[in-house]
Amino acid sequence: MGTEWDTLRKQARHLENDIDMKLIAFNKVGVGASSSVAPTGNTDTSPLLGDHVFESLSLEIEQMLDKLSNINEKMSEIPNSGAAVMHVLQRHREILHGYRQEYLKIQANHTTRMEREELLRGSGLGTSSPSTSGLSRRDMYLKENTHLHSSSSLVNDQISIAMETKEHLTSQRQHLKRFQTRMHDISNRFPLISSLIQRINIRKRRESLIIGGVIAVCTIVLLVYAFH
Repeated sequence: MGTEWDTLRKQARHLENDIDMKLIAFNKVGVGASSSVAPTGNTDTSPLLGDHVFESLSLEIEQMLDKLSNINEKMSEIPNSGAAVMHVLQRHREILHGYRQEYLKIQANHTTRMEREELLRGSGLGTSSPSTSGLSRRDMYLKENTHLHSSSSLVNDQISIAMETKEHLTSQRQHLKRFQTRMHDISNRFPLISSLIQRINIRKRRESLIIGGVIAVCTIVLLVYAFH
């Protein structure tokens, strides 16, 4: 058990070091493949070369990760005892997981950068027309940054208008509250007026009941007279 375990562990360590170095190179190539510009201003051949190297490294790292995963599986199949051995095996699995996450992250970043540049070329910023032939990719990004800054200014203007509207509505609400308070004070200062209004309302209701009763009685009398 000891000899096989030590051999597999050495292979895992050596492979982990190789993967670490490959990931560093993979990240550099991923960045350079989407932002490199040829010295003559031709942006067609250099990115293609960078993409080819990126794909080659991607395939190589995938194979190394699969190989490291197989080594970890072989290490887990060896009968072992003790917490130290389990801790070492868990550590190798965590390293493998971290490398996979880093590999996927680099790929995702590279894809995002490439899609961004395709979008720039599709919008006319990457064409070789007379108006844009002298633009480098830095100029394209600066131009896009200008558009983003303009959009941000428009959004800030809209936010300012919304804030002013909110302040205006808050001011109106305060005016209405003050008016309501004044009306309440007036009603409290003149209790006789309030009492008079209540009496008028009571009399109105009473008169309505009397009129309703008279109409009901008259209707009943007419009905009795008609059918008699």
